Amino acid sequence: MVFRRRPLLRVVSATLAVVLAGTTAGLACPFCGTVAEPLARRRDDAAVVCIAEAEGPARADAAGLLEAPFRVLQPLPAGDGTVGEVPPGIVARVTAPVVGTALVFGSGDTPRRYRAVAADETLIAHVMTAPGSGVPAAERLAWYAPRLEHPDAAIAEDAFAEFALAPYADVRAAAAALAARPLDAWLADPGIDQRRRGFYGLALGIAAAAGLPERQPFTSAPLRAALATAAGDFRGGADGLMGGILVADGAEGLEWLVSRTGPDRPVDQRQLLAALRFAHESLADTIPASAVVAATTRLAEGVAVAADAIVDLARYGAWDAMETVADWWDRADDDPLLRRAVVGYLLACPLPGAAERLARLERDDPDGFARAKAAALLPLAP
Repeated sequence: MVFRRRPLLRVVSATLAVVLAGTTAGLACPFCGTVAEPLARRRDDAAVVCIAEAEGPARADAAGLLEAPFRVLQPLPAGDGTVGEVPPGIVARVTAPVVGTALVFGSGDTPRRYRAVAADETLIAHVMTAPGSGVPAAERLAWYAPRLEHPDAAIAEDAFAEFALAPYADVRAAAAALAARPLDAWLADPGIDQRRRGFYGLALGIAAAAGLPERQPFTSAPLRAALATAAGDFRGGADGLMGGILVADGAEGLEWLVSRTGPDRPVDQRQLLAALRFAHESLADTIPASAVVAATTRLAEGVAVAADAIVDLARYGAWDAMETVADWWDRADDDPLLRRAVVGYLLACPLPGAAERLARLERDDPDGFARAKAAALLPLAP
């Protein structure tokens, strides 16, 4: 994504760094939240891998991070196929206390650093048979697809992480493997992890757009039904359901989403903004950029998401919305996030009227303008 002027990049960095982090990396699932590093990646990156047994309780180190002592039981092949030497006793960092056996990954550093995860025989077999990072993405994801919602929670979470961190194009290439899963049933199941619901919505949209499965292709109907139950709930994966509708139905799906997302539904507005960012990044072949801009401009009229929408409009180079954006200054009631978003947009806008509006703001409210401009011009973090 290219910004027209440096000040806009600064205001975006200052106000919505999280939003940009979720959209610039080309993730398959910008709706999934934070996931752990997949276990096969840890295996492939490790110099040594081994099975070990916890020998004592976990304690915080000097940095406040948990670590625990382990007794090495069996070295295993690392990602390159070699079996490295491991001392009989090691101390490894853990994210939670471990009782019993663990899978340990050792770095190539000197001294070597170790990370351990609790693992039984089933999880160890999963990690050691998982395809390596050099395997084509579609083939690798096809291997993980049957393990989504695996009875072993750690395996299910690992499979989910693989999809969540894969580029969208790779997930789309694995459409057939995803279509073989009961995506519609998972969406309707209230017991499904809510972080995964958004991804399953996106996956169903991919399968529907591809006409899969061939005997009875998916449609967006389960997505629309699930969205009705998730409306107004940040935990319901509604942004991913919206993303799936956009994938499945294109511009018609966007019109439907905009029609049901009014200013009286601020949570839905925020989730639709996330889906629109995804559409702008990944769905340009089916949803015109002008349609995304029009929907974002409409959302920018609502107080709950105005600041976020203004930053998005600037990212999209949507300068025709200048008057709508500038008018927010007087309606912002000195809201610092909203006012610096307005100033950041106007600083970046190449239209002559933008400079005039900036001059007017400075003349009418010099102190407020100075604060907003200072925030908009905050330096980027190194």
